[in-house]
Amino acid sequence: MKTIETTKILIGENPKWKLTFPYDKDAVELIKTISGARWEPKGKFWHFPIERGTIAWLNHKFEGKLLFKESSSSADQIKKDVNREHSVKGGVTGITISGSRHEDIQSEFMKSLILKQYSPRTIETYTIMLRLFLKYFNDRDVNSLSDEEIREYLLYLLNKKKVSLSYQNQAINAIKYYYEQVLGRVTKTYYLARPKRSIRYPTVLSEEEVIQIIQQTDNLKHRMVISLIYSAGLRIGEAVNLKIEDIDTKMGYIMVCAGKGRKDRRTLLSKSILEELRLYYQVYRPNKWVFNGQDGGQYSDESIQAVFRKAVLKCGILKHVTVHTLRHSFATHLLEHGVNLRYIQTLLGHSSSKTTEIYTHVTNKGLFDIKSPLDNLDLGKK
Repeated sequence: MKTIETTKILIGENPKWKLTFPYDKDAVELIKTISGARWEPKGKFWHFPIERGTIAWLNHKFEGKLLFKESSSSADQIKKDVNREHSVKGGVTGITISGSRHEDIQSEFMKSLILKQYSPRTIETYTIMLRLFLKYFNDRDVNSLSDEEIREYLLYLLNKKKVSLSYQNQAINAIKYYYEQVLGRVTKTYYLARPKRSIRYPTVLSEEEVIQIIQQTDNLKHRMVISLIYSAGLRIGEAVNLKIEDIDTKMGYIMVCAGKGRKDRRTLLSKSILEELRLYYQVYRPNKWVFNGQDGGQYSDESIQAVFRKAVLKCGILKHVTVHTLRHSFATHLLEHGVNLRYIQTLLGHSSSKTTEIYTHVTNKGLFDIKSPLDNLDLGKK
């Protein structure tokens, strides 16, 4: 496992994590997946905005692959580094950023999310949202903010920053989590108006398009992961977290452990996939995770997305689709083949039937078999 030394610096007026490590191709590829990561060619180091992640978040995200350690360099040593790297665009104008009350808050917030076993994706989103919230109030004690001040921040996001309703909802979730879960306050102590989501129907692939995508995936492991996600209606994170013991070939189901919302569920194990699945086991010999990465750890979300995009391009499919489209297609195709909506809800792990009902608006089966009322009229010929 590669160790990455991290140092807090300022580039212009922007606080950054500076990453220092001997060149390693695999480490570089992983660092590239961090939002905002950039290579500074003259200073010869990677860096990314501090607001994109704490050390705890980085180590959680890259567990078993990279180990991030904050540098214990003195201010004098960092000043020397700054002088050597003065050629960075905008100028490196600072050194380490001193600890603050806000950093303590972020640390406790992160620990709480990890202990409650939130997914890495949720942890990343919530910590970014909280960090921006703290930055907005700068040196204020956020623990003493009034309800009105919190609402003013949300209005600032909506009216000034022009963020989407989805973004505002994520900000609300992070703020509520901090006040209610970390500080232990009850919901009644403040009220945050929730924006109403606009209804957007998911894009789905036809059965023929799914066949094309699978057939265009030549590598056995790549074909297996795409096939399994579609055949079982998995989220990408669920496929990555799938362990060998989660697949019960005798009983014919897949156990999805701690899916979204930390709920366990059973879903389908396709009979037509079993032969190729056994071949995959023989060739790749996975020892814990069904899909291993090159270093023996878990396969990454980014790798699966890249495999899927490549196959879609080969097929010439012009729809805007992602790996999650396979899950939408799984549900829609079951519905079109007459499977009860309640069963589909169970297979997908939806808490509410309303979430599953969206697929009734997506399928066109039977819609275009309806006769136009004009076809029932005997207009005759003049």
